Amino acid sequence: MIEKLESIKKENRLLEALTSTKGKYIIGTVLLSGIGIALPRIFHVLAGASAGATFLPMHIAVLIAALIFGGLSASIVAGSSIIFSYLLTGMPSLARLPYMLIELIIYAVLLSVLNKKFNSYISLIATIILGRVLYAGILFIAINGLGLPTYGISVIDSIVTGLPGIAIQLICVPFIAKTIKKGINLDD
Repeated sequence: MIEKLESIKKENRLLEALTSTKGKYIIGTVLLSGIGIALPRIFHVLAGASAGATFLPMHIAVLIAALIFGGLSASIVAGSSIIFSYLLTGMPSLARLPYMLIELIIYAVLLSVLNKKFNSYISLIATIILGRVLYAGILFIAINGLGLPTYGISVIDSIVTGLPGIAIQLICVPFIAKTIKKGINLDD
């Protein structure tokens, strides 16, 4: 009988930990990291090799994490998604990996900061614009100031190529984030 009571107490503590705000934060970050790895793979299988640059699937998980959990979570999603995606699939290429990591962390931090002051749609639009401006500045410094190779990276080309992905982000990300946030009830 005492063993059964101890077992129930342990189960209750685990349930409390998993349903606490911190538990939801950790589980959500891990799940969004997994989505950040899986979505690009799905897009590549369904739409071909250029699907990542066109639809920006890795950005989706990062942006959702920023809106729901904030900058730290979104930065973890960005880093883990890129590194594990590279290790599992070879994408992005090792040459592009640091640039893409910087880009996604810029979006993670910007969106989480802006979302504290504005609604998610305005925050997302501002992040997409400001993020690309900051990313262009960092690329300029890395290439011209530090002499790093470009690897064919162009912010203008990535914007034009990524217009379908930007449209998906604007249409889907705030709605998905709001739905998830409401569903997991983070106000506990």
